[in-house]
Amino acid sequence: MEKELNFSKIILSVLLFICLLDMPYGYYQLVRFFSFIIFSCLAMQASNNQNANLVIIYATLACLFQPFLKISLGRELWNVIDIIVGCGLLLSFFNKKNQL
Repeated sequence: MEKELNFSKIILSVLLFICLLDMPYGYYQLVRFFSFIIFSCLAMQASNNQNANLVIIYATLACLFQPFLKISLGRELWNVIDIIVGCGLLLSFFNKKNQL
């Protein structure tokens, strides 16, 4: 499962970067749903590895991207968040020390 979670980091980062384009609203909802699932799984995996810092980060991201209650931050701020989170996911994929 660890390899699948690492591969999902790349897929999710690409999905987040695509959010910078003008996409239909349904795409953003789909990305929020996938983000919630992936960040929740990453938080559980970090918990199993007893890495409290990553648990907090991934759980916070799962709450931010959750699809159930819309968090209205404005398009510009969401674009900044998408870039930061996408780059962070790519860095965590290539960082072997914190590899899940």
